Amino acid sequence: MKAMQTTLDQLNTMPADAFVTVLGGIFEHSPWVAEIAAARRPFSSIDELHATMSQTVETAGEDKQLALINAHPELAGKAAVRGELTAESTREQSGAGLNLCTQEEFDKLQSLNRAYREKFGFPFILAVRGYDRHGIIANFEARVNHSRAEELRTSLEQIYRIARFRLDDLIAQ
Repeated sequence: MKAMQTTLDQLNTMPADAFVTVLGGIFEHSPWVAEIAAARRPFSSIDELHATMSQTVETAGEDKQLALINAHPELAGKAAVRGELTAESTREQSGAGLNLCTQEEFDKLQSLNRAYREKFGFPFILAVRGYDRHGIIANFEARVNHSRAEELRTSLEQIYRIARFRLDDLIAQ
């Protein structure tokens, strides 16, 4: 089910607290990104809004970036099993078929989640739209061999992709 859509004009003219309410979930559990973006309105396009929000994260420093990365759930992880994902994450993971994993696939994802978190200190992030669970597992297996610096950069880039998908779903063109 799609979230209720709004327009860019509505976003540009609504009070800052309403703007944050509408866009606070674009970056997982990190409404501070929307709070900063609210002060930089008006936006002439979704591209400009997305660039502003992404740049806000880019310039926030590694501590805030790590907090944002750690706000994301593991793919097919404990939060998903317990039904504790945000509505956005639930839609994204279900859309990639992660709710249909075989026991073997689920066990493999759990093992990869553990190995990745032990190595890097944060969860594996992938904008899963366009992937099936086999592609997700293959991506996971490749990335667990990267350096921490590569994965920090890749995780942020994936978060920006997720944010763009969420903005496109939320804002009527």
